[in-house]
Amino acid sequence: MAVIETGAALHEAHRDNHTHRDVNGGWLRPAVFGAMDGLVSNLALMTGVAGGSVGHQTIVITGLAGLAAGAFSMAAGEYTSVASQAELVQAELDVERRELRRHPQAEQDELAALYASRGVEPGLAREVARQLSKDPEQALEIHAREELGVDPDDLPSPLTAAVSSFGSFALGALLPVLPYLLGATALWPAVLLALAGLFGCGAVVARVTARSWWFSGLRQLALGGAAAGITFALGTLFDTAVS
Repeated sequence: MAVIETGAALHEAHRDNHTHRDVNGGWLRPAVFGAMDGLVSNLALMTGVAGGSVGHQTIVITGLAGLAAGAFSMAAGEYTSVASQAELVQAELDVERRELRRHPQAEQDELAALYASRGVEPGLAREVARQLSKDPEQALEIHAREELGVDPDDLPSPLTAAVSSFGSFALGALLPVLPYLLGATALWPAVLLALAGLFGCGAVVARVTARSWWFSGLRQLALGGAAAGITFALGTLFDTAVS
């Protein structure tokens, strides 16, 4: 009785305290990458142009063009990438589905051998494999997880990845342009807002990844600041060389 009560208590504790976040979705990576890329690339583009001693209208047009071009490019790239990966997985699932249909016993033996290699008693491993192989779709799902490392029912969505990339890039790229759209005529408000956005994005990402918020924020701030500084210096250098 004590053993049963202890097991029940452990199960209750696991249910209440041991939960995991979704790490397989197709939105997080493109959203985070898109926002960071939008901020850094558009800030660097605008500071590079500003280093050439152009008017603020040129900088605004450059920033808006960079926003549009980058957002569409990110969306198209993510859609193609995730769709191609999904098509590859589906092709491999078709191979596995044919093998399960043509050689069911061989696939069952393969599954039993896998469980036995992980420490399950051979007789029990064969019985587990036999029972799991009764349902072809369940067998396919198990083989996909064990052999391909994927869940057939939880593949990333190309559309989700594309929309996440487009929206997050556009939002990130908008920050350096926003002060100009609100009437600013100097570069420094755009730089300050973009750097603050980089720090904020890094801090927010840390809440998802369990990284220290200040470390993640400062890392993004340093990377974005370095990119902006380098492109500004290059813009100044090119302007001097052309003049």
